[in-house]
Amino acid sequence: MKTQRNSPWLALVVLASIGTVGFIDRIVVNVLVEPVKAEFGLTDFQVSLMAWAFAALNIGAGVVIARIAERVRRLTLISVGTVLWSVATALCGAAASWPQLLVARMGVGLGEAIGLPSNQSVIADYFPAGRRGLAMSVLLLSPPLGAFIGFVGGGWIAQELDWRATFLVAAVPGLVLGVIAYFFVAEPKRGQHDPEADDAVPPISAVVSRLLALPSARNLVIGSALAAMLGFGLNYFFTSLMMRKFELGIGEAGLYAGVIASLPAALSVVGSGWLSDKLGTRSIAAYAMVPAVALLLGAPLYIFAITRENLVLLLSLVSVATFLNFGYLGVTYAALQNLMHPRMRATASALLSGLYGVAGALGPSLLGLLSDWLAGDYGPARGLAYAMAISAAIYWWASAHYFVAARHLPRDSERIRLGAAGTAAAAPQT
Repeated sequence: MKTQRNSPWLALVVLASIGTVGFIDRIVVNVLVEPVKAEFGLTDFQVSLMAWAFAALNIGAGVVIARIAERVRRLTLISVGTVLWSVATALCGAAASWPQLLVARMGVGLGEAIGLPSNQSVIADYFPAGRRGLAMSVLLLSPPLGAFIGFVGGGWIAQELDWRATFLVAAVPGLVLGVIAYFFVAEPKRGQHDPEADDAVPPISAVVSRLLALPSARNLVIGSALAAMLGFGLNYFFTSLMMRKFELGIGEAGLYAGVIASLPAALSVVGSGWLSDKLGTRSIAAYAMVPAVALLLGAPLYIFAITRENLVLLLSLVSVATFLNFGYLGVTYAALQNLMHPRMRATASALLSGLYGVAGALGPSLLGLLSDWLAGDYGPARGLAYAMAISAAIYWWASAHYFVAARHLPRDSERIRLGAAGTAAAAPQT
């Protein structure tokens, strides 16, 4: 019986909102790079350690919590985690030293490890396979929407007050949404739309085996991890580039960074999800082919755009490149969720989140190191721009994996549909 509490779209809106707040609390440090650097006297590489602090507990704890999520009420974990990371975000604003700030960021990572891995599992149980592309794309609007609010709102608050106030304000929405999720969203029946559904919880080794043994899943994971690593790195320093290269204030730089990281990316995530669902009725390979082509085209455009000396031209071209380079988000998760057993999904999501957590920390660190190295010859502004341009070539690498995934996805999906995935690890691959 359908009630408002078990409405798929209510669940999607609430969980997408929680994901958005989680991304705000994760990415708001990006707009605060320059004031944090100034207060604690840091280099680009040192300030990038905030990303590693976030990942430190997020990775391991996420997998442990996800195993629990395969057996217990997922909305409870989502609610508790959301409140926990919101409190930790507030503590970031109270940090009196650089080590204290890093420890608080570790708390944010732990809270998100508890609260976010179950989101995709819940949505996958609310929507049938043929509608998951769009549903996952709406859920994955959280990064672009969170980026817009984090960059624009965070930059404005930091400019009008200070960077500490930014953390304090960012903590509030999660406290409210955690309560809403607990009391107003129903736990869906697991696997209600999936022929493979049963109550047995596969071991974590089975989840890893399926992700690695299926060629499509393996290449989707690698391609999306590379794209995520690059995206986190480029976004981490984009506000800094605007401030260094064009001498903008943090509020204006945050506005530009927020608009570019949100509107084009949001249109891309939803558009690619809609297009993949539409083309997927003819061939399931569309779920990998759409991002493959987009990343192939987006890489050279970003490389050219980020080195322009005219602000309007740079922002315009980067906006188009962002539209192309972020379309992989929703469709990748949809394709991977479709390849998973219903009681593998929370674990698979946590494993992927852990991988993306490493990628999200590695991207800013590698870019920061390259920027510090190039700054010696080209200065901090041009050195950072060149570092971002060089790094953007990784989008081609990611694209190649999506093309390979597209070749294997129809066969792998058919194997799952016929219930033969249990032997996937033993089957020879070509």
